[in-house]
Parts: sequence; C-alpha cells; structure tokens
Amino acid sequence: MDRRQLLIGAGAALAAPAARAQDTAPAYSTGNAAWQAAYDKAMRILAGNVQTMPRYDQPVLIEGATYKGIWMECGPHEALVYRKVRPDVARAAHMTFFTLQRPDGQLPANNKLTEAGFGQIQMVVPIAATAWELAHATGDEALLQAAYDACGRWDAWLVKYRDTRGTGLTEGFCTYDTGHDNSPRWAGIPPQCPNKDARTFPPGYALPRLCPDLSATTYGARRALAEMARALGKTSEADRWTDEAEVLRRTVLKTLYVAEDAAFYDLDADGKFVRVRGDILSRMCGEHVVDQSLFDDLWTRQLHNPKAFWTPYPLPSIAADDPAFVRPIPINSWGGASQALTALRAGRWMDHYGRAAEFAQMMDAWGRAVVADMGFRQQMDPVIGQFTAGEPDYSPAALVMMDYTWRLAGITEQPDDLHWNVRPDHAAADHARFAMTTDTGAIAEMRYDGKGAELRLAGKAVARIEGTARLVTTKDGKLSALTGIAEQPQEIVLRTLGSIRNFHLFGNQTVSL
Repeated sequence: MDRRQLLIGAGAALAAPAARAQDTAPAYSTGNAAWQAAYDKAMRILAGNVQTMPRYDQPVLIEGATYKGIWMECGPHEALVYRKVRPDVARAAHMTFFTLQRPDGQLPANNKLTEAGFGQIQMVVPIAATAWELAHATGDEALLQAAYDACGRWDAWLVKYRDTRGTGLTEGFCTYDTGHDNSPRWAGIPPQCPNKDARTFPPGYALPRLCPDLSATTYGARRALAEMARALGKTSEADRWTDEAEVLRRTVLKTLYVAEDAAFYDLDADGKFVRVRGDILSRMCGEHVVDQSLFDDLWTRQLHNPKAFWTPYPLPSIAADDPAFVRPIPINSWGGASQALTALRAGRWMDHYGRAAEFAQMMDAWGRAVVADMGFRQQMDPVIGQFTAGEPDYSPAALVMMDYTWRLAGITEQPDDLHWNVRPDHAAADHARFAMTTDTGAIAEMRYDGKGAELRLAGKAVARIEGTARLVTTKDGKLSALTGIAEQPQEIVLRTLGSIRNFHLFGNQTVSL
C-alpha cells in the first residue's frame, strides 16, 4: 500500500477531531438495565479520564485509578480501542511519546503528572503497531511519518542499549521493563533501573535477562515498521524490517521456548531459565510470534487448560497451578490476579488463532464480573471473579466493558472487513441497538428483536441473522463468511434480499459465503 492508497477511503486526516468525534461516536442501548448501567458508567469513566498531562498540550486517556498518567506499555493501545469515541485522543496518545522522545532515540516509559519517566522501557503492545493501525484506519499521513521516524529510532536505541549480550534479543534490566509489578517472575529484582537510567542494570542479580515478551514487542514493532515503510513507498526498507523481524522471531523460539513445559521463560545472565509460567505466553500470542501449530499446543497444554490459565475468569497473570502463584492476592499484583490489561489485549490474538467461541466465553465471564462489581478496578481473583479492593475508575476495566460489549453482540471494524457479532440470547443484546460510523464514513447498524438481529449499512439492509454467529462482510456490505462464535453448535438462519439460507454452525467453524 502506497501513500495514496493509505488515504483513499479512510477520509481526511484528523483536521477537526473533536467535532468528528461528537458527530460519529458509537451509539449503544440495551433493554438489560444492569448491562446498560455498567456500559454507561464505563463510558463516563473513560470521558472523565481524558485529561491533559504536563509536557504535551493535547488530551490523552490516562490509566485512571491510582495511575495519573499514560504508560507506553498500554496507553497507545487503550487509546486505539477508544478511537471511535475520541480519534483526537487516540492520536495524542501516540504523539505524546513521539514528541517526548530523546535525541538518542529513547521513548519515555510514561508521561505522568510528576514526570516523564525514562527509568525503564516498559513496553508490551508495540507503539509502532498501534500507530500503524491508527494511521491506516484514519488516513493520517502525518502520524504515519512521525511514527515511522520515531519507532525506527526507538528500535535502534533498543539494539544499542538492550542487546548487551549480542544475541539479537531484547533484554530486561528491571521489573518495570515488562510492567509486571509484584510478579514472582521478577522476585528480588529492583523495580527500576539505577538512577532512573534505562541504559544500565543493577549488578548482582544475574542481569540482564533475555526476555521473550520484550523481544516479541520488538518483533511486532518491526512488522509494523515494514508495513509503514511500504505505505511510504520505501520498499527496500520494508524488506529490511521484514527480514530483521523474522530473524528475531526465530531466535526467540530457538532460545527462550521450552517445549517440555510448553512455556516461554526469561533466560538470566547465568544461563538459567526463570521457570515461572505467566502471561508471557499470551503476550507472545499477542504479537503472533508463534505459528498456528505451536499455538494449538500452547492452547491445549496451557492457555485453555483449566488448571493453568483457563480459570473461571481467564487469564491469570501466573498459571493457577504454578507454585509461584501469590495468595492471598494483594493489590496491583501480577502474581496471579486476572488483569484487565490482559483481558483487553486478548482481542489482539484470540480471533487471530481461531478461538472466537472461547473468547466469547471469556468476554462473558469478564462482563458479568464487571456488572456485579461496578467499581471498574484493575484486577480480580481468577477463580471466584471478585475484584481486588482498590481505587475505582481504572480505564482498562472500563475499556473491557466497552470493547467486549461490541465484540460480544455488536459490530467491530477490522482493517479489511466488518464483523457483525449476533448473539440474541446475551444480556448485551436484549432488544439492543448498535450504531457506528465506519472508517469509510458509512453508518453500520444492528437492531435486535427476540430471535435475531437486522443488519444495515449506509441505510441499506445487509442481512438478518437468527441464532448466534458472526457475519463477516466487506466494508461495502458484501457477504463474505459466517463464523461460529458460540461453543455449542448453532442453528443459523441467514436472510438476505430474496434468499433464506440455513446453517448448522460449530464453534470456531467458518463457512464461506
């Protein structure tokens, strides 16, 4: 895709973002009072957490609760999820980091009320990836160029300062590097780099570590840089980024995957694996480091194993059967609690690997827990679904409620198509109406009755579906496929103009239309 193709159909770059957001914000209503109350509160929390931080003069979505600022590991991704409501906020969440980048290429780990932090790298979802997705969706060429320049210099900084062992992998120097506060993975390791300098590590702790998830973030960023380079017409640079990403991916799999455990581990400076099974695994999937064959093994042995990560309220930050799981669960604990951040990131991989039905089960569990608590807190017990006492109004929890509502029973827009998720029996779908403006400017709408939903695009009927299924269409409404999004087989009736078709659809099955 070249520059002109990037802009065609995506609309103008965000010339008047606040006005556009007001005119085109998604609309949702349901007859289920409890679900509606939770959704509405989530939207109020998110609106209240849109604030302007020091050192950058545009509003961003802060983390909320006790976290008065925006962090690179999560803030740009959260803003990307929120972009249909506030595209200007999504843009500012990225430009904050690019604007505050140091001359040597280091991006800040955060921008808080108190400071812009440079004492750790703290990256999970690659800012390059979210910037590319945002620029592509909105046709923002200025953002594309800024992101390509800044993220290329950031990659060079990581190579220079976070590959001291010469392996090609990205190294961890401290606990905050991976955002794993209070995790047994980093037991005894200082939270931050000495003197708040992310180029140095404290001596005496078998550091630096070769980290699978940090390397996965670098890999995902390089893949995004390749896409950005192609959009900018830089073919040779795109090829270089693609090659470097693949070399890194192979090195991660060869060096940091332990097949007998079906797990990825840190490798410390003494050559020993840190054998704690945690959400490193889902982070590897989030950047698609593993292929489908390896994923299927990880899914069976770990991710979908009820003794490990598929607890009643998935996905715990440490496997439930790992000896390192921390109980009782303290506040801000990546030692076992199911974290809202992990739930929000699941959208980056579960559908990709063909697990739409199980993802729905997870989303429903999280939704029910949020509705029962209404505090919108950071984490919960993965077995009983009770949220840890703490400050409320945490943006990732509110985003989970918003995002999961649309993924469960509404419309989601992908880079190349639309997903119409029809689920008549769900609380979120109780005589519900969903309406959103697509990136091409058309209004996509779903209206439920007791049996199914009517789907409309740009004022024209697309289809009616009875039963639980996902209809995939092109951006202009042409039917493409049906996917099973319920774990139990479904009897589906698909009605289009002059046609009625019946399907017996299994979970995760896709039928071409």
